[in-house]
Amino acid sequence: MYWYHMFFGLVYWTYAQFNRSDSFVYFWSYRHYKNWFDAFEPGTLFIEWINYPFAKWLGFNYDMMMFFSTWVGFWGFVYFYCLMKENLRFNPKFEGWDAITIFMFLPNMHFWTASLGKGAYIFTGLALLTYGLSWPGKRVFQIVLGGFICYMIRPHILFAVLIGMGVGFILGREKVPLYQKYLAALAGIGMSILVYDQLLVFLGFDPNNVVSSFEEETALNAQRLQSAGSAVDMTSYSLPMKLFTFWFRPLFIDSPNVLGIAISFENALYIYMFSRIFKKSFIDYIRIAPAMVKMSAVVFISISISMTFVMSNLGIIIRQKSQIMYYMLFVIVAFMDWEKTNRIKKRAAIYNRIVEEERRKRELAEAAT
Repeated sequence: MYWYHMFFGLVYWTYAQFNRSDSFVYFWSYRHYKNWFDAFEPGTLFIEWINYPFAKWLGFNYDMMMFFSTWVGFWGFVYFYCLMKENLRFNPKFEGWDAITIFMFLPNMHFWTASLGKGAYIFTGLALLTYGLSWPGKRVFQIVLGGFICYMIRPHILFAVLIGMGVGFILGREKVPLYQKYLAALAGIGMSILVYDQLLVFLGFDPNNVVSSFEEETALNAQRLQSAGSAVDMTSYSLPMKLFTFWFRPLFIDSPNVLGIAISFENALYIYMFSRIFKKSFIDYIRIAPAMVKMSAVVFISISISMTFVMSNLGIIIRQKSQIMYYMLFVIVAFMDWEKTNRIKKRAAIYNRIVEEERRKRELAEAAT
């Protein structure tokens, strides 16, 4: 997986030589700052803050910084892989192929997390944070580092993860003392109150008039993204259609270019995997699912809904959804794992019943003799 991801770093580096890329802006930005902490602010400037010491003090050139960021993005796959492996009993299969292996080698996921930019760092931050939350008592370092990266790049995504964590912790099947669940809920409410105003300001909303400012900002973002090419007018779409567009487009008939056609194969795979949960048993499973599964479902749904109101360009959609698709995939493979566990239990129950019946027959035969 390491060499596969580094190959995509080379692919993106080649792509950036012939196409406009923000990576050049991020790299040369160090010339505009007098000291390192001038760029220490949430958002785009944080990537420039990361770049500054490498370019200014260590003498990294553009190529070195690109592949350093590729290496950072690689760790996101490592931690998502570990998260899935330690939370599953079996290796779920898709048509005989190991599902987790397929997930780890999806091309679009590697392409957008292999360059100097927000994609690689937010992806790894989310992986660190989620992996840490799966065992918070022993993974404080991963939680702190992942939470810090998420907050500095996209505070609203950290906000969604914390909400998902609270919901999963409270509703998860794990046996946790009731007072701890209430403490987690109160901590989540308190943190929400503390960051509410700062989060709204960061997103460009007026804290005193959230609804109208949200509508204005949404309309403005939609116009900007539509003017960037490969536009999709989602303003008139229903919410289910917006979500379908965000999750599964472009498909072959609306792919804007060769890259879009390649991604269409990946989106077709997403549709196939998503179809695996359209069962009544999935509702039964999600009610008793562990905290990490419920957290992943809440994070995936909440971020998806929020992004559909500001995304109307297929190029941006392709890039942004790579940050959260592993949450959906984790829920799907966890459900498949649960199904397999139930099948094994049913087979074991049938086998035990047959053995018990044979034992009774032998006892009756012996008694008759």
